[in-house]
Amino acid sequence: MDLTLYIYKTIFLFIILLVTLVVAMYSTYGERKVAAFMQDRRGPNRAGPFGLLQPIADGVKMFMKEEIIPLSANKKLFILGPSIAMTTAMLTGVVIPWGGIITIAGREFSMQIADLNIGILYVFAMVSIGVYGIMIGGWASNNKYALLGSIRAASQMISYELAMGLSIVGLILTTGSLSLNEIVAQQHGMHWNVFYQPLGFLIFLVCAFAETNRAPFDLPECETELIGGYHTEYSSMKLGFYLFAEYINMFISSAVIATLYFGGYNMPFIDQIGLSPNMVTLLGTFFFFMKIFFFIFLFMWIRWTLPRFRYDQLMNLGWKKLMPLAIFNIMATGAYYYFTELT
Repeated sequence: MDLTLYIYKTIFLFIILLVTLVVAMYSTYGERKVAAFMQDRRGPNRAGPFGLLQPIADGVKMFMKEEIIPLSANKKLFILGPSIAMTTAMLTGVVIPWGGIITIAGREFSMQIADLNIGILYVFAMVSIGVYGIMIGGWASNNKYALLGSIRAASQMISYELAMGLSIVGLILTTGSLSLNEIVAQQHGMHWNVFYQPLGFLIFLVCAFAETNRAPFDLPECETELIGGYHTEYSSMKLGFYLFAEYINMFISSAVIATLYFGGYNMPFIDQIGLSPNMVTLLGTFFFFMKIFFFIFLFMWIRWTLPRFRYDQLMNLGWKKLMPLAIFNIMATGAYYYFTELT
């Protein structure tokens, strides 16, 4: 890797990390506004104009709160738990193609930090490691409620990872690639995978809700049964890391859904507008973020619309409904391409 490319990748990495943090930060504001709209309230409206400084006020509050570590807790693991959750959430976005090719000083650069030929597997690996952050945090707290919450989280995320992984197999059979960049390139011109894999998309979407511990799948932090769930004993920025990691995961999940099934940065009729290549790239990135914001809104919409499942209902849905449907989707996709090749 030459120096120019290294500098570009480093700067682009910091830009993506900054954008991820800002989007996650203002997702908290957006969620409260969406909840207020659905419940006929005003929502945050005191900190700054229209309450736009509320996320900053919340961040300052988290930093200023007293730092407490229970005497009976395992101190090292207690600190490690939220660190793992936050780190894995931040690392997932490096394989997502945020745009096409941009030309700077006569040289072409890709708006993707790392174009791995196993990009999908990398995303699943980071999601799997994130389970340890929740499990370690709950166990290290030495609190029964926190332990029950972490056990719920681990079993829920592992269960739905299986269905999510199987739902992707049909997509891989369709595209023939594990590279996110190549999957996006194949969807150019409205050939979005959601039209070819509608069942796989629905399974993946439901599993994404469960993987991010969002309502109606927020059993690990069910306040009516477990006080605060796996982060009951956490305060200050350790608690902030867990809460922030959830919103980062929601942002990254929305980006992955838009990448795999809705064409990523591809925009309908973008080649017919007659703009410069750089402008086309930037417009595609803007369109990609519009898709991401739509799915973030969908996450919020579902949270404030559907009631929380019972835990047995949650596990039944994962193992007895989504798993068979995902296997059926694989068989149907395989059969379709097998008989298509025969004819």
